[in-house]
Amino acid sequence: MAFAENSKLLFEKAQKFIPGGVNSPVRAFKAVGGNPLFIKSAKGPYIYDEDGNQYVELINSWGPMILGHANEMVQHAIEEALSASLSFGAPTAREVAIAELIVDMVPSVEKVRMVNSGTEATMSAIRLARGFTGRDKIIKFRGCYHGHGDSFLIAAGSGALTMGTPDSPGVTQGTAKDSLLAAYNNIESVEKLVQENKDKVAAIIIEPVAGNMGCIVPEEGFLQRLRKLCDQENIILIFDEVMTGFRLARGGAQELYGVIPDMTTLGKIIGGGLPVGAYGGRQEIMDYVSPVGPVYQAGTLSGNPVAMAAGFAMLQYLNTHPEVYTQLEKITSDIVEGIQHNLRQMNLSYTLNHVGSMFSLFFTSHEVTDFQSASTSDTAKFGLYFRKMLEKGIYLAPSQYEALFVSTAITPDLVNKIVQANREALKEVHER
Repeated sequence: MAFAENSKLLFEKAQKFIPGGVNSPVRAFKAVGGNPLFIKSAKGPYIYDEDGNQYVELINSWGPMILGHANEMVQHAIEEALSASLSFGAPTAREVAIAELIVDMVPSVEKVRMVNSGTEATMSAIRLARGFTGRDKIIKFRGCYHGHGDSFLIAAGSGALTMGTPDSPGVTQGTAKDSLLAAYNNIESVEKLVQENKDKVAAIIIEPVAGNMGCIVPEEGFLQRLRKLCDQENIILIFDEVMTGFRLARGGAQELYGVIPDMTTLGKIIGGGLPVGAYGGRQEIMDYVSPVGPVYQAGTLSGNPVAMAAGFAMLQYLNTHPEVYTQLEKITSDIVEGIQHNLRQMNLSYTLNHVGSMFSLFFTSHEVTDFQSASTSDTAKFGLYFRKMLEKGIYLAPSQYEALFVSTAITPDLVNKIVQANREALKEVHER
């Protein structure tokens, strides 16, 4: 593999003009060491850097490329839309078509509003929940990421069940006081917060399967008890399915686990690879959004015709080809089982979490069920593992705390390549 000299030079130049040289922090490779690769192109299961190196990758643009990179069906839809212009700032038939499709596919959604990113979707959903209920506080879960909106950049205070403090300069104390922190997979922590803030909580927002502290699966009954609590206390339950929407099932995690939230936020796959987000839910809640209702939200490029074309093509395919999810489960299970075999053969007690086409290898012997247990991972060892995998042509998420995403473009031969690389990388990590 050629030395990544072009990527190194580009990174040096980028740092002169872009904060940290990247437009999203995790891309900087700070968590794993070394310089980031600058990607020139991608096709199917492969990405290619500016030095011509080829990698099998398990990020898939952080989830959207469920059918692999540069899918011809999606590209054709984009090309067709391009011929009619890039943007109108006015209603289009494509917006109606994709909205109807989302309502058909996602169990909780009776009406939907298109936006431009997952962050915009979650910010808008929280504002709507507050406006609809007339309450100010929200409950989120430590380790769940809902974008970079002020309400979500909150870390734990003096105790696990206290009100949050700002986790980023620029987030006000007032915002932090309205954002309460619970522990993932711990319903008692949620119940305590609700009782301590009786009739003040507008919404509980959660990733039904966490993906930003690594892949963490909800324990049996946890989401069901959360739904029951929200019903009892008239709290709006929001599933952040920006990652899991259309990835774990046709109707997302809510279909997979049989728990229907009041609102759902969507992104990633919904845009077919282009920047798109959406939030939707019960009609009575969604009709509280302007211009029908008093809660204001707008966007110049919302419903962009090119993005709608890409998203509709992707969702229509997934809606009419349910075998995709069986295929994804088989591919991912084969990778996971191969890695588990390697761990047993090498007598290593790391933890592997997996659901559908998402998985994470945690460098800890502890069972990983929440942020606290995920934090026991040996991040230095993971960084070395990441670099060893990269040397072998496997591109992973450059952080211990990010889930991996599998696409249908991964063939049995590539599964074997990934598992073999894992075996060799683990061996080299533990020989140092």
